[in-house]
Amino acid sequence: MTTDVPALQASGRCWTFGDNIPTDRLVKTKYVVEPMSVIVQHVLEDLNPRFPVEVQPGDIVVAGKHFGQSSGRAIAVKALKATGIGCVVADTFARTFYRNAFEVGLPVLELPGVTGLVSDGDVLSVDVVAGTFRNETTGQERTVAPPDAFLLEMIKAGGLIPLAKARTDLFA
Repeated sequence: MTTDVPALQASGRCWTFGDNIPTDRLVKTKYVVEPMSVIVQHVLEDLNPRFPVEVQPGDIVVAGKHFGQSSGRAIAVKALKATGIGCVVADTFARTFYRNAFEVGLPVLELPGVTGLVSDGDVLSVDVVAGTFRNETTGQERTVAPPDAFLLEMIKAGGLIPLAKARTDLFA
């Protein structure tokens, strides 16, 4: 039996990206109307052409400050999730991107200074619920406050729509 409910623990290869990555760099405008099977072939390709070709389920995207800034296109978050990554860890997220991630069921964790803890290709382990981060390659560990309980409930449900279906009390 398969499910779209995400795991809140991830372990995999680290893909590093810098500061101020806009959603238009996650998914180029010319692809937003294409089927998701086409979009995922181009996610983050301008910043790392190997990413859409080599990314594996469970891999972890690590970025600097303001990841996902600019437009509030949820398609950027959906496309990143469709690559199969386990989560995104960033120094900070653009607020709209951060909320969109929970609404579509993509685990994310804010960890100030994370880019100084990793190199591209390191093996990482992240537990979003516990707020723990470990670089398995170097042994460095950090713990931060996890996301708000409601956001964790949303992500455990697989996103906002599955949560709304399960929790009719939210709209009573």
